[in-house]
Amino acid sequence: MARKTITADDIRTSVKEENVQFLRLMFTDINGIIKNVEVPVSQLEKVLANKMAFDGSSIDGFVRIEESDMLLFPDFNTWLLFPWENDHGKVARLICSVHRMDGTPFEGDPRNNLVRVIQDMKDDGYSAFNIGPEPEFFLFKLDENGEPSMQLNDKGSYFDFAPLDMGENCRRDIVLELEKMGFEVEASHHEVAPGQHEIDFRYTDALDAADHIQTFKLVVKTIARKHGLYATFMPKPLHGINGSGMHINMSLFKGEKNFFFDPETDTQLSDSAMHFLAGLLAHARALTAINNPTVNSYKRLVPGFEAPVYIAWSGTNRSPLIRVPLARGLGTRLELRSVDPTANPYLAIAAILEAGLDGIENKLTPEEAVDRNIYRMQDSERKANHIQDLPSTLHNAIKALEDDPVVKAALGPHLYQSFKDSKDLEWAAYRQSVSEWERDQYLELY
Repeated sequence: MARKTITADDIRTSVKEENVQFLRLMFTDINGIIKNVEVPVSQLEKVLANKMAFDGSSIDGFVRIEESDMLLFPDFNTWLLFPWENDHGKVARLICSVHRMDGTPFEGDPRNNLVRVIQDMKDDGYSAFNIGPEPEFFLFKLDENGEPSMQLNDKGSYFDFAPLDMGENCRRDIVLELEKMGFEVEASHHEVAPGQHEIDFRYTDALDAADHIQTFKLVVKTIARKHGLYATFMPKPLHGINGSGMHINMSLFKGEKNFFFDPETDTQLSDSAMHFLAGLLAHARALTAINNPTVNSYKRLVPGFEAPVYIAWSGTNRSPLIRVPLARGLGTRLELRSVDPTANPYLAIAAILEAGLDGIENKLTPEEAVDRNIYRMQDSERKANHIQDLPSTLHNAIKALEDDPVVKAALGPHLYQSFKDSKDLEWAAYRQSVSEWERDQYLELY
């Protein structure tokens, strides 16, 4: 989806012609949760003039109560009409950046941070960082009270279709709604696990991609509800089956040229692509804290369920952390397979970009590709091939982040500290909880 240019007058015209009655001003908190302030259309001019204030102290990771007032600056290019209409007319949305009352960008806003990192990239001579996400999700049935149950809505598997794939109609409706909203959906299918689905949409530049991921989550959850289902992006909701990931395909451009492509090399990958790849591998452990930011994320990152566990790359198999798909030319790209859909896309994309650019700047060289199934290697074989493990817990990932100045700088001081504080609290709460597994294992034994 090419970046379109929408003006304030375009928005005013759309409001009149489409009977828009409410404006949803969306932004994202430190944990990747979509927030919004909804206002009647009578406030349109105030919104367009960047004068819409809100209390930032009530949002996780934003500000202390004594400096709470913030302004929402809408990005006009994100103007979008939700396809579903209610009795009061249509609802439109604008994705906003958060600013201080003096108009300066607030450094604790994840979207502002990604804008900053993209500008740094452009100052270095690159024109675009393109992202193609592959988000997965589960569909559970709602109970009689409208609450999520643990009952899956189908028993399908990879690429199955009805009657095994009972989520097919819901998935089709999601695709139709996304297309009405301007998404170019490339594929949708049932995933490996029962009740698990994937919808892939066309790559676009980094900021649009992060916006699209957030919009996608909102649409999926909304349409699932209309089908009596609950959509969750939790990485590992059920024991014993595959978890949900969000593979990130990426390519770096200079002008119209894909900077990862070089027809003169044996692999047709440029030296810069290999340096960028090496940067991702060098910072992989710290990136894991951003890309897999919940306690539950690490229940997915275990051997046996296709999720990556080891820091390696390959062009021919899917067990390493990074895969290089076969496409070349403008389609040359790297695929980072560890990311899960609980990741804040603004933080994740910023950190991934900075890690890769660090590889280019310092001309890092990756280890040789590993074209065997790493899951079947012995520990000694992995050590011989210089293959490290990803962090096994959120706690270990945060420790790796603390020791990585490049990934910390990708967040900036305010966001880094807010993120770390949030995750330290999450880990402390998890450590203090007692699970059903522990009671089953130890209560009678001891």
